[in-house]
Formats: sequence, structure tokens, C-alpha cells
Amino acid sequence: MEIQIEQTDAKNILENNPNVLFDFYADWCAPCQTLLPTIHKLADELKDDVVIKKINVDHNQELAAQFSIRNIPTLIFFKDGQPIERHTGLITERNLRQKINKLNS
Repeated sequence: MEIQIEQTDAKNILENNPNVLFDFYADWCAPCQTLLPTIHKLADELKDDVVIKKINVDHNQELAAQFSIRNIPTLIFFKDGQPIERHTGLITERNLRQKINKLNS
């Protein structure tokens, strides 16, 4: 499953899905690469509960600016199109799952 998105996809995804997680990252970012397997695992496992998408900040600078991304990785959790939580830096799978579960409650 492809979870990489571009600028034009972001608005459509937020408008058409109740629970969304955007992962802002870069290929050269070591913590981003560490988080990658967890993001892919949860995107596949939780696809019925949340839409998880990765956004490369180098290729989508406008989108990164729109969401005020200063450090990566930054995860932004959306409910009904509105950002409700942000997390910057590494996060354990367990903690990430807890944050995603909060979207569904």
C-alpha cells in the first residue's frame, strides 16, 4: 500500500476521512527512518480506523509550511479535518497506537 502523498492529495484526504495521521519526514532524517517500519505497519494494520500518510518535507515544502513543520519527524493527528494533536520526534509503537486510539474515541 502506498502511503506517500503529495501536496494536492492532502486536502482531499482530510476532507474525506474522519481520522487522519500525517507523518512529515525526510529521506535524510535518521529518526524518520527509524519510525518508518512502525508507520508502515500501523498504516496497514489500522487502515479501517485511520488514514496514515507520509509527507516528504523536501518535496512538499508548501505543505510543510502550511502545517508549521519546524522539526522532523512530526506527526499530526486530525479528526474531522481539524488538527487535534502533534508529536515531534521519535515515538514508540505503543504510544503511537494510544494516540491513534484517541482519534477513534
